[in-house]
Amino acid sequence: MSEPFRYEVLPLPGQQTSFLVDGVEKLRWHFGTDSPRPFFFPFHGPANVSLTRMGHPGAPNHDHHCSIWFAHNQVTGVNFWANTSPAYIRQREWLCYQEGPESAEMAVLLDWFDGHDPAPLLTQTLIASLRLHADGGTLLELQAEFTPQASQLELGQTNFGLLAVRVARELSAHFGGGQLRDSEGRTGEAEIFGQQARWMDYSGPVTQGTGADRKTLFEGITYFDHPQNISYPSAWHVREDGWMGASVCRTAPVLIRKEQPLVLRYLLHAHPGEPDAETQTRLARQFADSPSWSLRKPLRKHTYWEVVR
Repeated sequence: MSEPFRYEVLPLPGQQTSFLVDGVEKLRWHFGTDSPRPFFFPFHGPANVSLTRMGHPGAPNHDHHCSIWFAHNQVTGVNFWANTSPAYIRQREWLCYQEGPESAEMAVLLDWFDGHDPAPLLTQTLIASLRLHADGGTLLELQAEFTPQASQLELGQTNFGLLAVRVARELSAHFGGGQLRDSEGRTGEAEIFGQQARWMDYSGPVTQGTGADRKTLFEGITYFDHPQNISYPSAWHVREDGWMGASVCRTAPVLIRKEQPLVLRYLLHAHPGEPDAETQTRLARQFADSPSWSLRKPLRKHTYWEVVR
């Protein structure tokens, strides 16, 4: 009998998929039809407390904020961002669940529908890879490929899209005790909003345990842009209320062609303690140097797809 892998991908009822390390959940993927779009929640740091949340702490009109998710509010003029729009994103199928001693991967195929035409406007192939960092933190690498169904498609100019992160209340600068920092040494929304940066960090105190076992720790999320991304270094949409996103289309629209899909790569590091400049610099360099992921037909039996670098 083979030994169980350290990194596991576990499909669950209710259209959910859990990523486990040593039997402990670090991340969960939700793709049910009760939400307008799929999302990841929770995203656990070293203390196994989620560093992201569902929704805004004080604004009910921000229920479209779902932890970690892909969306855009100007896809040929169609709003895929707000829950009030008829547009929605659906997972057509999972392609690969991959387990191993050093990481776990998932590949899924998503369709973006405008809410009127039964055919999708575009398809998205999403590859997610999860592993632990040497500091005990969690690394989530995301690669998304967007292919229009027509010969071309425009992503309009906007702050909103494509990878969005809503941090936990405690990490928020306004609602908690957190702070925004970027790769250029700036801090806070006023200094960072709309500015270009190679990475963004939101860190603050988090609470672990209950009652007599309750204690406060310090953790955060560093969000890395990849040098191959079309907008690198991206201008960032950030807020003191606990929000950050690399705005691919902040300064100009992006035209995607069917024969040349848009590929975006990001890395999220759920880390312990204050953000460490040496660690961030090393991770940014390693991420920049890493090959992209690809799907291929495997040689082993009973497996349709595998992801490889």
